[in-house]
Amino acid sequence: MNSAIILNGFRFILLVLTQVLIFNTLNFLGFINPLVYVIFFYWYPIKGNRALFMVTAFLLGFIIDVFSDTLALHSIASLTVAYVRPIIMRFCFGVNYEFQNFSFKNTTKVQRVTFLGLLILIHQVVFFSLEVLSISHFPLILKKVFATGIVTLIVCTLFSSLFSPQSE
Repeated sequence: MNSAIILNGFRFILLVLTQVLIFNTLNFLGFINPLVYVIFFYWYPIKGNRALFMVTAFLLGFIIDVFSDTLALHSIASLTVAYVRPIIMRFCFGVNYEFQNFSFKNTTKVQRVTFLGLLILIHQVVFFSLEVLSISHFPLILKKVFATGIVTLIVCTLFSSLFSPQSE
């Protein structure tokens, strides 16, 4: 358990630094900034403490908000993703994830990418809906959600395949 806490702490710090120093400065096509820190919700242990997970999700969003000057948008989106994560896991993996011996290595690549994609989609919808905060700009919200979401999914899938241990 102690090594899991150290690993998650290392991932937390590394993702914050990567997001703030690298991906916040990118600006593809003038509006696409991949939000790669969302992969933390994918990497967090399945049977981890839920209260600690919610606090960690808030801190992750808050730290990104402080460095991005986004007025709690990342915090709200991160808390939303952390809250609905068990529902998304049940949707992607069925009731199998509730068993003690469940791990990602027992799932297919399609299930894992679907899980990651849904996490990203929910995060993007909440984030950009609050950023634009107007239903009259619905096409703009859709454009930002799908463009940023696809780039984020590609980058997070690459991160996942590069940095996830082989046992997952």
